[in-house]
Amino acid sequence: MATSMTALRRQIGSAGDLKSVVRTMKASAASAIGQYESAVAALADYASTVERGLGVCLRAVALNDSHAYASQNRADDSVVHAVVFGSDQGLVGRFNEEAVDHALAALASSSAKLKTSPVVKVWAVGQRVHERLLDAGIAPEGAFAVPGSVELITRLVGQILLAVQMPGNQPLGGLVDREQSGSLILFHNRPTGSGYASVSQRLLPLDERWQRGLARQPWPTAQRPEVLGSAEQALRAFIREHLFVSLFRASAESLASENASRLAAMQRADRNIGELLQDLHASFHRLRQAGIDEELFDVIAGFDAMSSNDGASPLP
Repeated sequence: MATSMTALRRQIGSAGDLKSVVRTMKASAASAIGQYESAVAALADYASTVERGLGVCLRAVALNDSHAYASQNRADDSVVHAVVFGSDQGLVGRFNEEAVDHALAALASSSAKLKTSPVVKVWAVGQRVHERLLDAGIAPEGAFAVPGSVELITRLVGQILLAVQMPGNQPLGGLVDREQSGSLILFHNRPTGSGYASVSQRLLPLDERWQRGLARQPWPTAQRPEVLGSAEQALRAFIREHLFVSLFRASAESLASENASRLAAMQRADRNIGELLQDLHASFHRLRQAGIDEELFDVIAGFDAMSSNDGASPLP
């Protein structure tokens, strides 16, 4: 019995330590969610400014070339560049599995719509999602580490833009001319009110309807700005900023979703550990009470035996 009580004490201590770790991870995840959601919200104003500038440049280019949208939008879909955002660490539920499943389903659907099978080049953000892609039979072109803070997202965006290149070794940040070829698609998880959802965003080639919508968007003041110098050169600069904003936002949303998934997993773990501790404490108390009862029975039995001996008749 002593051995059993010692084992229970050890289990209770281990469960208590694990509960402390889980609570620390819960607090860290809850704090990180707010950090990345704030970054996404702060980025919205800058993204709006970039889109307004894009609209002005697209309008200027369209005035000079009636076929501007079609020429800028001409792309060679024989090469598809896909960036899948995931996590480096575990304890995030099905976060990485859902991101990979969504990416594979979207790429398969996109390939089915084309007459020819495109060459798909995949980049993974996060070691866990990299492993999931390998399990699915896809060998990523490369893998990037998940940034540990908002400040490190900018470095990740730069790494992606340098590593992911289109045919002709032209970096994505400079691909805005009429010889643009290939396409770039982002796959990541986006926070929702009740958790997160897997989404995709096609960055290149620019959607023609989206371009026309930006060009027709009314300017907030009476005087519309004009593009000085080359409109196409200004357009290239704004598209580079559009790529940066889109990649930064995708990374921040993925990080917020990762921490939301980890928070949910830690909440479940905290609840399960609490229930386990209750069961362990109940077993320990039952075992200790059984030991006390056994000792009391031994004392009473000994007392009865002594009382019987004291009242016995002396031998002749």
